[in-house]
Amino acid sequence: MEADVRYYSRRACEEMGAARRAVTEAARQRRLQLVDLYLQKLEALEAPSPFTDGHFTRALEPASGLHHRSAFDWQGSATSQRA
Repeated sequence: MEADVRYYSRRACEEMGAARRAVTEAARQRRLQLVDLYLQKLEALEAPSPFTDGHFTRALEPASGLHHRSAFDWQGSATSQRA
């Protein structure tokens, strides 16, 4: 069985990643609420946060150098051939 501290740390990191990949602002906010919940649980256990101050804010910024395209624009699909 996984320890509480490890579980909450893992879930906070997973939810942060999901928040970064969220398509809508509402989905992003829901994920960030879960991150906050897991961080509160870690704080109650007096465990360190899995995020440093800089890492926490950088995780929400879009990755640099990536081209934002539609999820439906697959290589070889009819839509990408028209472009």
